[in-house]
Amino acid sequence: MAYRTKTYIAGDWDGDKDAIDQLHKWNDSNYWSLSFTDAHDLTQARDGSLNCSIKSSLSTRLDASKTFVLVVGSSTKTVRSGSCQYCDSYNSWTGSCARQYSVDLRSYVEYECAKAVRDGLKIVVLYNAASVDKSKCPDAVKGTGTHVAMCYLKDGKYYWDYQTVKNALD
Repeated sequence: MAYRTKTYIAGDWDGDKDAIDQLHKWNDSNYWSLSFTDAHDLTQARDGSLNCSIKSSLSTRLDASKTFVLVVGSSTKTVRSGSCQYCDSYNSWTGSCARQYSVDLRSYVEYECAKAVRDGLKIVVLYNAASVDKSKCPDAVKGTGTHVAMCYLKDGKYYWDYQTVKNALD
C-alpha cells in the first residue's frame, strides 16, 4: 500500500479545465503558497479505449491520495464519460463486457467520488462559480467534506478566490 500523501483532483476536465488549471497555476507559482502533489502525476492508463483500464489507473492514484478535490461545474453531475455503456467492449444486449471485465455503469467522476468516500479521504468540493450549488454535485460527496465557491463577484466581474480555496485545502 502506498503512503497517502498526494492530492487527487477530479472534475469535468472538458467543462471546468479553467478551474483545474487555476489550481495548478496557484500550486506552481512562487508567489502563491498553495502546495500539493498531484496524484495524476503518479500513473497513466495505457489503454485509453477501455474505461475499466482507466478506472484501474484512477484507483491507483486515489490509493496514494490523502485529499480528494472535486471541481464542480455546470455539468459535473451529469457527465457520463467512463460508463461501461460507452465502451466498445460493452454488450448492451447481455449487459456484459466482451473482454470479461466487470461492468461499471458509473462515470469516471461518480467512480472517483464513491471511492474517495469509501476510502475516507479528506474531501474538498470546489464550485467553479461564485456560489455553492449542491444540486450540481454528485450524490456520493454532496453531504460530506468542505464545499466552497472558487470565485467571487465584484462590480459585475468574476475573480478567482485564492484565499477561500487555500483555506478549504488546508
